[in-house]
Amino acid sequence: MSVAAFLSFLWPGLGHWYVGRDRAALLFAVPALLVVVVVAVQAVGGLGQLAALLLSPSSALTIAILILLLGGWRLIAIADSAWSPRSMRTRTSMSLVFGLGLIVVLTHAWAGYVAYAFYQAGEKAFVADQLPDATQNPAPGSPGSSLGNEYLATPMATPKTTHDRINILLTGMDTEEKRNNELTDSLLIASVDPETHDVALISFPRDISNFKLFDGRTFTGKINSLMHWARTHPKEFPDGPFPTLIKELGFLLGAPIHYYVALDLAGFRKMIDAVGGVTVDNKRTIADPRYDWGDGRRGFSLSQGKHKLNGERALAYVRSRYTPGDNDFNRARRQQQVLLALRSKLTSIEMLPKISELVEIAGDTVTTNFPSDRISEMVGIASEVDNDSVRQVVLTRPYAERIPASETGGIYKIRLVMDKLKELSVEIFGEGSAYYDEVTAAAKPTTAP
Repeated sequence: MSVAAFLSFLWPGLGHWYVGRDRAALLFAVPALLVVVVVAVQAVGGLGQLAALLLSPSSALTIAILILLLGGWRLIAIADSAWSPRSMRTRTSMSLVFGLGLIVVLTHAWAGYVAYAFYQAGEKAFVADQLPDATQNPAPGSPGSSLGNEYLATPMATPKTTHDRINILLTGMDTEEKRNNELTDSLLIASVDPETHDVALISFPRDISNFKLFDGRTFTGKINSLMHWARTHPKEFPDGPFPTLIKELGFLLGAPIHYYVALDLAGFRKMIDAVGGVTVDNKRTIADPRYDWGDGRRGFSLSQGKHKLNGERALAYVRSRYTPGDNDFNRARRQQQVLLALRSKLTSIEMLPKISELVEIAGDTVTTNFPSDRISEMVGIASEVDNDSVRQVVLTRPYAERIPASETGGIYKIRLVMDKLKELSVEIFGEGSAYYDEVTAAAKPTTAP
């Protein structure tokens, strides 16, 4: 009895084979084998591919159910082989059977919990999968509305094929009550080519002003105030605050923004703590006396060089902007740096023991309209791309210049140098840039009559 039960614990059907019940052995072994084959096929793409599969709500729920069913199947296999007519029943063997059964219950309950946590995280994060009409933005009470409806938008444009470049807006939002700023100061476009795995990060500084709107008007405020202006002038911006911002960034960049990822900065801090912190190479000393920690403390400093930052200090690193001689361009570069450092940590196999914690935090931190069925592809690219190969661009000189103080009443503002931005757009997006014909025509040498 003990041997048969232990063998069935190792693999359903082995115990039946041991006691000579070959037909029952085949019956119990085949279903478990099919499950292992499916997992092995997914594992070929790496741990990240498995995690991405679990992030799809429909597949995560299916996997959770399969885990529980497989656990039940193993219990039946152990019991059936142990209670075979040919098995000897003793108190010791009975204790072993119950012990093995308890191990099966605990392990499958834990695995099922992790899969279900993925399901819940996916339900919270992938709002586009839950909205019935992709042409409408969510109303109050819709999925994800707990993070603020104005940070939700269904895709206004999608790649024509799965081979086309994908452009994603990454922005921050702060749901902590002690802060009340809108936090569109972080405007970062991640552009990914699924074919070549070319990745570019383009940051729009918050002080960009006097830019042309997609409807032909000119916006004289700063770009980080566009959402607020659109909210308070709904007749002028019928698309709504966040969709207006997305559409405008795509218009200026010369390439449509297909999707967005909105990060709750409180959760961002927790995520960094959960991965054990991130290491950054600070290019210049930070001594910001005005940084507000949100709890009465003021001031943030960091010497030049490499540092390992916890979540609180990493958040200060990407938000600080009042160091004498510092500027928003450096802050944008720091944001890109931390993002890439976090990517490296999240795609590391070392994170496997923390996967349930990370998934729970992600569900409360991330809101996106990116299609969940393409997450596996993006995770695969993220795990293969080296940080050094990512093109990092902040729209400072030569892509932007300071507006004279005499024109702004002393307020610091910058304006885009559109000729340079158009050239950058064509460099990154090629024929997919709205400026492609204009830039290539201007680049052609003129011939003498």
